[in-house]
Amino acid sequence: MSFILKDEAIFIADSHYNKKNQEFKIILERIKNSEIFCSQIFLMGDNFDFLSNEIKYFKNRNKDIIELLNSLSDSFEIFYLEGNHDYNLSKIFQKIKVVKRENQPLLLKYEDKKIALSHGDNFINWHYNLYCKIIRNSYFLYFLNFLDINFFISKKIEQALENKNICHNLNYFEELVNKRVKNYTEDIIIEGHYHQAKSYKIGNQEYINIPSLCCQKSFTRFKNKTFLNENL
Repeated sequence: MSFILKDEAIFIADSHYNKKNQEFKIILERIKNSEIFCSQIFLMGDNFDFLSNEIKYFKNRNKDIIELLNSLSDSFEIFYLEGNHDYNLSKIFQKIKVVKRENQPLLLKYEDKKIALSHGDNFINWHYNLYCKIIRNSYFLYFLNFLDINFFISKKIEQALENKNICHNLNYFEELVNKRVKNYTEDIIIEGHYHQAKSYKIGNQEYINIPSLCCQKSFTRFKNKTFLNENL
């Protein structure tokens, strides 16, 4: 199944929202207040530093942003591609089109172009696929939540994530992109995950890495048949 990409759609990736990284809250509030115009919203994954339906602590910590997103979903068509920091989200965002990792890429069309959207952590290897299945398993997560007395596990995870430096320039990124596009047949491939904000033309395909809202303080807008990055 594919959807139609609309002019003035925006793409937001890798905000890693926490008490230190507030950019995701800022952009959502600006959309709500009509300071940023858009026709569609594509959330490309890892917009929360951590969020899963089964883990009570992080749902409470992100309550304001969850409510804000759900409010926006009454007025906007929103797609949420789950990442490696935010998953099992469909019960949290019931009016948002949530796309699980195993259902990515999400396919779009614009005129005669076919477009594939992924968070960017698919097509890795079977070891990583197994890891992803384990950490997304609801029974496993509910068990962790049961063990999380006084939220001691969640608080340790939160602290570790807040202290992690996630903004790096990958000097091998073009080589990686050349490998990744081989997994796609579409004309345009759009991913987040890598925090590089770079685009490449490889053969007949175009590859776009959406900027990290946390690292580059920018997002991507589709306007007049072109993908352009805009500063927050």
